[in-house]
Amino acid sequence: MAKKDKNIGLRQIEPLRGRVIKNTGSTYRVRTEYGEEIDCRIKGSFRIKGIRTTNPVAVGDEVEISMRDADTSYITAILPRRNYIIRRASNLSKESHILASNLDQAILVASIVSPTTPTTFIDRFLATAEAYNVPARLVINKSDLWNEEEREYAEALSYLYVSLGYPTLMVSVRNGAGLETLREWTAGQVTLFAGNSGVGKSTLINALAPEAGLRTGIISDLHQTGMHTTTFSEMVDLPYGGQLIDIPGVKGFGVIDFGPEEVSHFFPEIFRKGLECRYGDCKHTGEPGCAVFPAVEQSLISQSRYASYLSILEESMESPASDKYRKPF
Repeated sequence: MAKKDKNIGLRQIEPLRGRVIKNTGSTYRVRTEYGEEIDCRIKGSFRIKGIRTTNPVAVGDEVEISMRDADTSYITAILPRRNYIIRRASNLSKESHILASNLDQAILVASIVSPTTPTTFIDRFLATAEAYNVPARLVINKSDLWNEEEREYAEALSYLYVSLGYPTLMVSVRNGAGLETLREWTAGQVTLFAGNSGVGKSTLINALAPEAGLRTGIISDLHQTGMHTTTFSEMVDLPYGGQLIDIPGVKGFGVIDFGPEEVSHFFPEIFRKGLECRYGDCKHTGEPGCAVFPAVEQSLISQSRYASYLSILEESMESPASDKYRKPF
């Protein structure tokens, strides 16, 4: 039965449901079904119930919480996730890190100068989005900094990913290029905003949601890499409707639990061409009757994409895969 809690001033139903909107590492902020925001913890026993990740609870998770009093609230259950984005954690003992869950889409923010986003990073992110059923788009930021040669490269990159089915946009906060389209992309959607360190995610989010007031950083002159400005994951409300999930920038994107036989499934052009191979278990590394390898040599499949495929294939063969992470838990 519903009851009024005089300490917190909201209707409490046991269990109370809500969505995780911020993760600080030690606490999780939950926005309840009544619009209240409550800082929650998880009990130690909750961490070890078969969940082998650095963060058993992720921003975007729909959860149940138990409120003991005004100062103590606990997440007691995670409702089934419809999708999520996950990567190999730097702490290998934990194996993986969930970036966000229950997404309408993921947008990868990349840049070709100050710093440069490797195409391998882009491809690993897109392959992971394919594997975990998250529609993905690509934003190439800082277009105001490009010279003619860099602009030509950006246009070629855009052409490649658009041809593969990934909507791609070139943007600049400084001159406003592409921002209106970016607003259209994100309106009414729950969007993961990801990217390697220094690509300008926080600056873009501040342009889309000025009240967010996210800190922005500088680029290291020595290494031309970004300084971390986002230190925790947070859901930002957009003034025109929808939410962006801002996560800390990452320096590398390690995939998790890809079996050798399925890596090509997450590269649409390689999968399609692979249907023409003589053998169904072809790994596309030059086997007899392989249709993919000649297509690469004839530039029908991008060399950079194929190199990314091979790097993931090599990792998958070194680490036996299972399907545990692609099942909601």
